[in-house]
Amino acid sequence: MTIQESRGAKSSPRRSLPRLLGRLTLGAALLLAGISHLTFNREAFHAQVPAWVPLDTDLVVVLSGIAEILLGTALLALHRWRVPVGWVVAAFFVAIFPGNISQFVTATDSFGLNSDLSRGIRLAFQPLLVLWALWATDAWRSWRAGRSAA
Repeated sequence: MTIQESRGAKSSPRRSLPRLLGRLTLGAALLLAGISHLTFNREAFHAQVPAWVPLDTDLVVVLSGIAEILLGTALLALHRWRVPVGWVVAAFFVAIFPGNISQFVTATDSFGLNSDLSRGIRLAFQPLLVLWALWATDAWRSWRAGRSAA
């Protein structure tokens, strides 16, 4: 039996329930955010696209919305693939971080973020989304178990 199997065998249902709820909540949030990119918050998301991005702002908003819908759906539906999906979701949160930094640096108001303090607080939460994706999908635990076994 490998270390991963022995750790998996010891995990209790109570221990995995918070991760399951975390994964489902994150998936639902991404799905809603993606839908809002394409509908009622489309203009607001324009503030997230840095001026240096060499693509049409609306195209970036639409593509990121589609990505969020796909990632949210994957988190909700692909339990067997949760670890790789977790890494992709975490990478997505890292990839969109420059948009949040741009909004802070340029002092662009959007989503009720109308002060440096509110935009700064939002920046502080972005790394927590990365950690949430890795924790809720067992991606971090799987990576650590693989390193221990090597």
